[in-house]
Formats: sequence, structure tokens, C-alpha cells
Amino acid sequence: MTAAAPPGHPDAFSGWDGSTAAAREMQKQLAGKVVLEDAFGPLRLIAGVDVGFEEGGKITRAAVVLLDAETLEPVAQALARIPTCMPYIPGLLSFRELPAVLQALDSLGQVPDLIFSDGHGIAHPRGLGIAAHLGVITGLPTIGVAKKILTGHHAELGEQRGDQVDLLAKDGRVIGAVLRSKDKVRPLIISPGNRVSLATAPQLVMRYVTRYRLPEPTRLADRLASRRNEKRASTQQTMSFE
Repeated sequence: MTAAAPPGHPDAFSGWDGSTAAAREMQKQLAGKVVLEDAFGPLRLIAGVDVGFEEGGKITRAAVVLLDAETLEPVAQALARIPTCMPYIPGLLSFRELPAVLQALDSLGQVPDLIFSDGHGIAHPRGLGIAAHLGVITGLPTIGVAKKILTGHHAELGEQRGDQVDLLAKDGRVIGAVLRSKDKVRPLIISPGNRVSLATAPQLVMRYVTRYRLPEPTRLADRLASRRNEKRASTQQTMSFE
């Protein structure tokens, strides 16, 4: 099944024939475009992105929450609901979720300086998890904040807030960090998506961790993405906090 190009991103899946083989090949090609350097300016607006599903997976529900980078006060949020374009296939999550994510970002009306995405950046078998795919397509700085390891191994991790160890690929390359965001809680798997370095990604995550395990941008996006009782008068909704 082929994903339709989201509004405003006509080349997001250009050349993909809908097959898993072609999707994996596209991932390899796009992974070569990831920038693993700190290529972002002052952080004024930061965004969190997360995706949920409704009606037994038939509807993809993407949420984006925009925050003031200094106060962490919500500035705006956007929600997109579209028919799910493909089934879940391990390692190809971005092909399933990005159409809705891009639509929600388009409807936000403002461009974030940095996006925190629920999912992996380069800590992926082909170096292109959803955060990296999103970063390459949009050209925006992105960080992957995942709850489980998709690939790689690591040394023993300490139990205290801020403890971290490198996540290593089979060949020994560092592909991310395993980070304890709160004392004795399950760690987060942090990896850069685009225009953020391996060293800076976990630092930025910790900057925005408050009382909870997740950094505030993805925590709020997760809460919005998982809601089920809102009115469904349209396939897309944008709300402003101004």
C-alpha cells in the first residue's frame, strides 16, 4: 500500500512504490542526509510529536504540541486524524505515521526551532527512525525520544537522574544514549534525528524533563495523541493558547 504525500510535502515519499523493500532502500538513502552536528539557533519554540491510533488502527492520530522553550508554557497544539496508510511493520514506523505527523505540523501555523519525537532518531537498523525521517524531510532539528531499544547494546546504567551510557551498534559506533531521566525509573533511549549531535541530544532532553519521566514536549504530545473522547467533526483540529 502506498502512502499519499501529505499536504505541503509532495516529495515526502516520492519514488516509493509501497513495498517494504523499497521503503528500506529509501531509509538507507535518506540516512545519508542526516546531519549529526548542532545546526540550530536559539531555541524559542520547541515541539513534541506523538502518534496514536483509533478504531482498531484504522485511523492514525498525530499530535503536535508547541511550547515556549524558556517557560515550557503551551503556545499551540495541532491534531490530525487520517486513514492509516499501512500496517505496522517493525523498522518502518515512519512510513505508517509520518503522513499524519506532517499534516499536523503543517496545520500548526508556526515553525518550531526543535522537535522532540516519540520514537527513534538514528538508533535504528538503517539509521532512519521516525525522528530522523521527520528531520530530513522537513529540514528541522529533531531528537528521538523512545521508550524501548530498537537496535544496539549498552553497558550497565546507573540508577540516578541524569545517568547515561552510550548505545552502541554492532560495529561499535555510538548511535544514541540510554538515559535515566528520573531516579530509578525505566530509562529513555535518546538519539539525534537531524541537525543535533550525539552529545547534545540527551542534554536537551534533560533540559526539558520536569517532574515526569518524559521531557515535557513529548509528554504533552503523548497525552494529546492518546485522547479518545474528543468530538470528531473534522479530520483535523488546531487549537491556540495565545
